[in-house]
Amino acid sequence: MTIPTTMITTMAQTTRFDPGLLTLAQWLSPAYPLGGFAYSHGLETAIRAGWIASATDLSTWLEDLTQHGSGRSDATFLWRGYRAETIADLLAVDAEARAFAPAAERQREGARQGTAFARTTAAIWGIKLPPLLLPVAVGQAARRMALDPQATCALYLQSFLSNLVSAAVRLVPLGQTEGQAALAALAPLITRVAAEAEMAEEVYSNAFLSDIAALHHETLDPRLFQS
Repeated sequence: MTIPTTMITTMAQTTRFDPGLLTLAQWLSPAYPLGGFAYSHGLETAIRAGWIASATDLSTWLEDLTQHGSGRSDATFLWRGYRAETIADLLAVDAEARAFAPAAERQREGARQGTAFARTTAAIWGIKLPPLLLPVAVGQAARRMALDPQATCALYLQSFLSNLVSAAVRLVPLGQTEGQAALAALAPLITRVAAEAEMAEEVYSNAFLSDIAALHHETLDPRLFQS
């Protein structure tokens, strides 16, 4: 069963909120079968090394990742994926995004989740996408569904960080309330980075410790996560 985009437009005419938010909430929910629970984005290494041992440490790590690291670069590539008008443009954005991955596991994380996203989204909404990293795939799918790109970017970042909070709750360990408090505190930063990424002319990442953690995770033993 595929859901036509005209149905979204019809719903928008009869509701007092953007029904596209329901689609975004579904795409970026932990229930969407991307396998995100299997990835820690290097967090497992950081916790094993003692760099993250409390809720305060986690908050600082996630703030840096969002403002200076892969959170910001993912947001930028999501916007570029949204703007891509042709398959050639889209594949060029994806190639650049892959080149910016600082570790093999980081690239694999984005590629496998992007493939899973494309497979499920094609089955339900009929959107056919080539193999893409997750942020690029989400951006292009949002374009084809005429969804709000800034909302897409903000909810993508929240989903990304929520997955890391979930990993930290299990690994540090932290209480569920501490983890959710850390995520809630990031809301203003998520909103700002999503807006800034729209106008970004350059892609950069200065969260070097996170990148080092991702590199070291490739030889971490034993380990629970794939990244």
